[in-house]
Amino acid sequence: MSQANLVGREQAAQGPGLSAVQRANRSKLLRPVLMLGGVVLVAFGALLFWLFGGVYVSTDDSYVDAAKVALSTDVSGLVGNVYVRDNQHVQQGDPLFSLGQSQYNIAVAQGQAEVAQALENINAAKRGYAQAVAQMQTQNVMIEKDQADVGRYAAVVEKGGVTRAMYDDSRFQLQADQDKLTELEQAAGLQLAKLQGNPNIDPAQTPEYQQAAADLQNAQRNLRHTVVKAPYSGTVTEVEQLQPGMFLPAGTAAFGLVSDTDVYVTAQPKEDQLTWVRPGQSVDVTVDTYPDQHWKGVVESISPATGSEFSILPAQNSSGNWVKVVQRIPVRVQIVSGPADLPLRAGMSSEITIDTNHHRHLSDMF
Repeated sequence: MSQANLVGREQAAQGPGLSAVQRANRSKLLRPVLMLGGVVLVAFGALLFWLFGGVYVSTDDSYVDAAKVALSTDVSGLVGNVYVRDNQHVQQGDPLFSLGQSQYNIAVAQGQAEVAQALENINAAKRGYAQAVAQMQTQNVMIEKDQADVGRYAAVVEKGGVTRAMYDDSRFQLQADQDKLTELEQAAGLQLAKLQGNPNIDPAQTPEYQQAAADLQNAQRNLRHTVVKAPYSGTVTEVEQLQPGMFLPAGTAAFGLVSDTDVYVTAQPKEDQLTWVRPGQSVDVTVDTYPDQHWKGVVESISPATGSEFSILPAQNSSGNWVKVVQRIPVRVQIVSGPADLPLRAGMSSEITIDTNHHRHLSDMF
């Protein structure tokens, strides 16, 4: 075999081994670079996530809520009419149901009669006072005459000008007329007391008339309250539990009304999520019932206490078995805009995302 062939074979034999060694050397150099670069990339990504991760606060512990009231009235009676059906929409001021009005109409008529009687009593007192004053004036004239007679008789009785009997009669007549004047003054004072010391008083200013007028107003109020009207627009519910003919005591709930205008979201975020949440911040709201639909809202208010503070049996942390539990603080979100054709119903599950507009800085890490 020639020398050239031998050299070629040696080179062919050595070639693959040399390439493998070179690749291994490159791998040894590249592996630390890749490992270090991966760590740096993960750290950089975590840093970016931390810097931009404090802007939004989200929670799925939130529900659609609305103003609602259990309708009742402060008067008792038999249910006369029910004007609505279950789940019917009503406007503010629409009549919902009414009680029987017979007894309340009678009370109003009685109150009107008492007002008229009070007015008549006051006018009678005015007439009585005027009559007593006139009689007092006449009686004063008679007393003056009696005094004159007594004076004349006293001057001549000792001389025999008049008899002792005539003199005594004149004195007795004077005393009787004075006593009658006293009675007239007392009668006039009694009538004047009914007039509050003012003979020209307006009847509406007297306690008797005011009492009668107050009773009439109360009777009229009770009559008005026999008809229950919607305090705001919304949807009535559980109407079927109220039927005509049943007795409804005062203050007993008849059925419910849920507002369709005062609708909001009540969320229960964790206490450590509210560091930068403030009233007025914008909120994105989604509702489980309507996927891919969004409502815009604002943070209306934040509760001054955690939810556990309003529980019947609040947690007592004075025992030795105390375990720290993250508390939740109610946040009320006002709905500003959203799909008008999709009604929001009280109790719907929702999710909110609050834009706190707070940005973290590298200096916060140190």
